Amino acid sequence: MYKLSAFLFSIFASLAAATAQDNIFSQYYAMPLTVNPGFAGSAFAPRIGLAYRNEWPGFNNAYRTYAISYEQQMDRVKSGIGFILEGDDAGAGIYKSTHFGAIYAYRLQVSEGLFLKLGVEAGARQTSLDWDKLVFPDDIDPLGGITPGSNLETRPEQLTQTKLDISSGLLLYSEKLYLGAALQHLNTPNEGFLLVNDNVSRGLPLRYTFHGGTEITLSKGNKQKPASFLSPNFLFVSQGPYRQINLGAYAGIGSVFTGLWYRHTLRNSDSAILLMGFREGIFKVGLSYDITVSGLAGRSGGTYEITLGVLLDKDEVLKKKHKAAQLQDCFNMFR
Repeated sequence: MYKLSAFLFSIFASLAAATAQDNIFSQYYAMPLTVNPGFAGSAFAPRIGLAYRNEWPGFNNAYRTYAISYEQQMDRVKSGIGFILEGDDAGAGIYKSTHFGAIYAYRLQVSEGLFLKLGVEAGARQTSLDWDKLVFPDDIDPLGGITPGSNLETRPEQLTQTKLDISSGLLLYSEKLYLGAALQHLNTPNEGFLLVNDNVSRGLPLRYTFHGGTEITLSKGNKQKPASFLSPNFLFVSQGPYRQINLGAYAGIGSVFTGLWYRHTLRNSDSAILLMGFREGIFKVGLSYDITVSGLAGRSGGTYEITLGVLLDKDEVLKKKHKAAQLQDCFNMFR
């Protein structure tokens, strides 16, 4: 298994810039800044998010992704700010990427109860390749096994690089409906370490994201009990040759929430996503599992994801300011 996975990742690393794709959290609503910069400051109180994703653990923990974010409103200037830090580990450390972004979003009131947020993100994206972990065909002797470094492949001069990364997004929302669109990697930062067809390796492809949903109130909440609601929603992502659409619903029942989604790549069925979590005070914890339904079913090990949200909404001064300004807060699913 090690020989096979290492060889596959050597190919992946060589062509990374041509085929790179962002990792999308199944619980994207818990890390909204990874989806659309327009979400910055969409909750009336400061918000912190943390996420960990382990994708396909059946293949020696093929992909692991981490993220932490912070955001808050700035009412006086009708704006929101946010910061996001993401890390991605492919092939047990063979190929790593780290992204840091600073986000600003401005809020416009289109009409009574209808708002438009315009978000921009600027940051840095660093990629690194552990060349010594790669195993090429000529490293493998049928009798002697693996002899790392015995191949004739040329070691790249740079194995770590940092590039500027710019994104933007729009978010239109009201009390019952939200729609958003985002463009990530507007400057298509170059992440390649090797030449592709004797040319400079290609940049990270633009990522197009469209998302939306509604919220149906089942019962109104009070100081002792959160509201109960159902939120049907969708997420569509396109990047290079890759496409995916998530369709499903998120439900909150008191302090407990759950959800069910179906993810399709437009070429084949991918996964069914199951969610369960709870909210206690300012904390919110979610655990999801992606059941693989594609040809990898039974071998990939699915995908595990855990998120932690902290909404600092216990400040009564913040609540009064929010009510007095008649600001539209984001949907319960994103809090």
